[in-house]
Amino acid sequence: MPKSSAKHTTDADLELLADLGLDTAPTPTVQRSAREERIIAGFEDIERFVAEQGRLPQHGEDRDIFERLYAVRLDCLRESAECRAVLEPLDAQGLLNADASLIPEAEDLDDAALLASLGAEAAEDDVTQLTHVRSRQEIKAAEEVAQRTPCPDFAEFKPVFKQVQQDLTTGARQTLKYQDNAEVNPGDLFILDGHKVLVADMGEPFISDYGRSDCRLRVIYDNGTESDLLLRSLQRALNKDKTSRRITTPDLGPLFSQVEAEDDLPSGYIYVLRSKSDHPFIAKNRAVIHKIGVTGGDVKRRIANAKKDPTYLLAEVEIVATFKLANINRTGLEALLQKFFADARLDLELPDRFGTPVKPREWFLVPLAVIEAVMEKIQAGTLDQFRYDRETATLTRL
Repeated sequence: MPKSSAKHTTDADLELLADLGLDTAPTPTVQRSAREERIIAGFEDIERFVAEQGRLPQHGEDRDIFERLYAVRLDCLRESAECRAVLEPLDAQGLLNADASLIPEAEDLDDAALLASLGAEAAEDDVTQLTHVRSRQEIKAAEEVAQRTPCPDFAEFKPVFKQVQQDLTTGARQTLKYQDNAEVNPGDLFILDGHKVLVADMGEPFISDYGRSDCRLRVIYDNGTESDLLLRSLQRALNKDKTSRRITTPDLGPLFSQVEAEDDLPSGYIYVLRSKSDHPFIAKNRAVIHKIGVTGGDVKRRIANAKKDPTYLLAEVEIVATFKLANINRTGLEALLQKFFADARLDLELPDRFGTPVKPREWFLVPLAVIEAVMEKIQAGTLDQFRYDRETATLTRL
């Protein structure tokens, strides 16, 4: 068919449609401002979310950052008459009128401002590319540590800090590097951000929104301020501060001196032995009877003549554990261990090779696992907060 005939047929069709009362004028192209295009683009992001998730975007700290952004944006669009005028003709899903909880109004729809209110910053060229984003948990932790108020009863704590400083000066106390997420207990002392910190009180434990155990602390600072913060917030702050330290108790301090003294060991060992004696009581309880000692020499050489020495129960022994030491006061450490396990000392009398009764002093009824736990407490500077319960063969908190 010639091209002119096709055009004639089309014109005839248009005339027929006009006779039927239908508007045959071409739909004009809508010219939108840049702001209107931006409003529509933002709304389309929300429509895509609803199509993919099958629900409206929700507020809440447990929600994805972009879902929270869309929830904020949708609330703002609903509240703006200008935005509704642009979007209502395009709102095929009825999102502008769907039920949802509203948040306080935002004065504009700037994505950077909305992200800032959520604790994030947007990249200049793409709102979905976030930089320097912090979780709400991190923000709360920072706020809690920063929120220090004057301590009304600081007069009661001032002498404590004065004595601690004196102990540090004389060497009665020492400072240890804080170990990540190490235990924190009432009475513990730390150095945080250059200040001495005392854990004055610890509230009842509870389970946080994140399913982890936590509790509220009262923390006193040596500058006369205090903070009511969570245990995990303090641990995070101590972890973050690379110069944070734990201040030891007077009893444990000298054992961990950072300055080498005359009696310190360049190297040495805590050793744990188990007897091979055929004595009925020892044979029956062999798994929980251990000798705990400290030496600066070779352990194997030290026990070479065990079967002739009452110290070793006049029998061969086996080495079941050793713990390497450095810059440790040997005499003080050995005395500390024997004092800690004094109630579990083996009460046994044996005749030596001359028939003279002897009573060894360095053997204890203690499982190896408990000895290992005590080594950890000594290293952390918290052994003074525990005692050994011989009846249950466990460490219990004082």
